[in-house]
Amino acid sequence: MEATDDKEVQAYIKEKKNEFEWLEKTIVQRGDTILRVGTEIVQRQQEFFLKDDRPLKAMTLREIAETLGIHESTVSRAVNGKYLETEFGVFELRSFFSYGLLNDHTGEETSTDSVKKQLKLLVDNENKAKPLSDQKLVDLLKEQKIDISRRTVTKYRESLGIPASSKRKRYD
Repeated sequence: MEATDDKEVQAYIKEKKNEFEWLEKTIVQRGDTILRVGTEIVQRQQEFFLKDDRPLKAMTLREIAETLGIHESTVSRAVNGKYLETEFGVFELRSFFSYGLLNDHTGEETSTDSVKKQLKLLVDNENKAKPLSDQKLVDLLKEQKIDISRRTVTKYRESLGIPASSKRKRYD
């Protein structure tokens, strides 16, 4: 078809070739973006991949976007519905993003995920005959240098599906 002298056919072929090149370029660019975002996630969350308790650091879409020089919505689209397979499971890329709580004692951020894990650990190890109140959980977390409000403990406890202390009490 390229050998033809028909101007309409030549214009059509040129248009379709340009469309193909544009599509090919965007597919390559998308793959590159996903790879760059994934690499940055792995670099920032090294402890998750190396330690048995899988701790997550506080990390936001905005931080990754700024590091990579792309828009936050681009990072959001890149991780949405994408998964990372490891030797110990498959994880949605979005699950690696966690907001943090600033620790007043150390000046470091603690991810909400690690605070929730600590909260669950405290509840799992509590005396079931005398379960810990939300205020007591706040006090115990403060001893571990995690300074959060009682309302935040309540919100995290509910998000973990842990009932209030009155509902956890056992009369054995």
